[in-house]
Amino acid sequence: MELTDRRDPVDPLREDPAEEQYRRERAAHWDAVAGRWGRRAGLGGAYHRRLERVYRFLVPPGSRVLEIGCGAGDLLAALQPAVGVGVDLSGEMVQRAAGRHPHLRFLQADVHELDDLGGISQEEAFDFIILSDLINDAWDVQRLLRRLVPLTDRRTRVITNFYSRLWELPLALAQRLGLARPVLYQNWLTVADVQNLLRLAGFQTIRHWPELLLPLPIPLLAGFCNRFLVRLWPFKHLALANFLVARPAPRPLPEEPVVSVIVPARNEEGNVPNIFARTPEMGAGTELIFVEGHSRDGTWDAIQREIAAHPERRARAFQQTGKGKGDAVRLGFAEATGDVLMILDADLTVPPEDLPRFYEVIRSGQGEFVNGVRLVYPMEKEAMRFANLLGNKFFSLAFSWLLGQPIKDTLCGTKVLRKPDYETLAANRGYFGDFDPFGDFDLLFGAARMSLEIVEVPVRYRERTYGETNIQRWRHGWLLLKMCAFAAGRIKFI
Repeated sequence: MELTDRRDPVDPLREDPAEEQYRRERAAHWDAVAGRWGRRAGLGGAYHRRLERVYRFLVPPGSRVLEIGCGAGDLLAALQPAVGVGVDLSGEMVQRAAGRHPHLRFLQADVHELDDLGGISQEEAFDFIILSDLINDAWDVQRLLRRLVPLTDRRTRVITNFYSRLWELPLALAQRLGLARPVLYQNWLTVADVQNLLRLAGFQTIRHWPELLLPLPIPLLAGFCNRFLVRLWPFKHLALANFLVARPAPRPLPEEPVVSVIVPARNEEGNVPNIFARTPEMGAGTELIFVEGHSRDGTWDAIQREIAAHPERRARAFQQTGKGKGDAVRLGFAEATGDVLMILDADLTVPPEDLPRFYEVIRSGQGEFVNGVRLVYPMEKEAMRFANLLGNKFFSLAFSWLLGQPIKDTLCGTKVLRKPDYETLAANRGYFGDFDPFGDFDLLFGAARMSLEIVEVPVRYRERTYGETNIQRWRHGWLLLKMCAFAAGRIKFI
């Protein structure tokens, strides 16, 4: 990807003496700070170690990463990128970064004028663009953000952290005491300010959260405050930093994709003919992938009969060697050839006729992980027992808090995402481990860690017309509680 002229027709570059003076002052200031950058004790050391921990959670190793305002490059290096590019206004900072991290690339430039980076030529966009403690120091945040757009594709994530204004006086005191690096006067922006600037620049926010309640290296207490207490009311309002993850505004897929519908099927013999009859063709074509799981009835034979009876449909069938719906889904996804992956429960309590709604969200770019919701419209009388309904309500609140995005229905079996996103999710599955027999939470947790935008599509939940549910509500409910506790430690309290 070649960087070409980025002069903004809405806000063209222009000579501004005040801006030029601002730029010279900042460059001189950070050149002077560069000589003292190696000191990581006190407030500065604890603060930057915490930032590195959060960014390592958000950015998997081997990504393509651009950091704007990279300083000495330590944060960029900590992320272990396959391609790492750092840009900074300070020539001294860039020189120091290049010496410390020779395997990465560092460039001196004004972050407002990425036109000057004609030397960067990448085959594809960056996976992550990082603005760490930068927008507080920038002359024109909106223009800066607009310059990032040509460096992105639909999968790029822009991550920024910035100070809370509540800490203006404490930070000034820390600087005078030599506990924090000195800064010039700052932009003190709220989360709402930054969300608005991102929207004006062509991005949309996925989620935001507070970090760092105690930026001092006090054993045990710092960890308790910065991992746990800062997540809870009212302490979260006292945090030093705000983190925010955004993505480029929705971009439709360039062409209609092939859709793979994965159908885990156990003891669903009577529903198989209806799956063929009712599942619509979508996009450039739809393939049905059945994964049969140790049925006690004639489900496998029924699948074989229907495949033979419908040569016009692209359909394949597999028998799982493992157990559980999660194992079946993973097998189906591995065998799928489509660019869009869907899960359709074989009990047909979610009508196959609703699948085009999910497809349209993915195709238009309005969402990246589409989750069905059974709790909006009234259900048919026997569709869900009252205890199950209460459990779903509880877990929707718990998971919305855990994942940082609203999740109304965690256990609806219909979920949709693109295959490239699933492959990234699967490659990083080791972070959570193989803990989910359902498959729903493996996908939700992975999507949240990848900062995919989760969109929910309401469906009308129907009664079963054949067979009995495979869910054991009390045993599985206890398992879900344990999974919530596990997820809290791996996602929320990192």
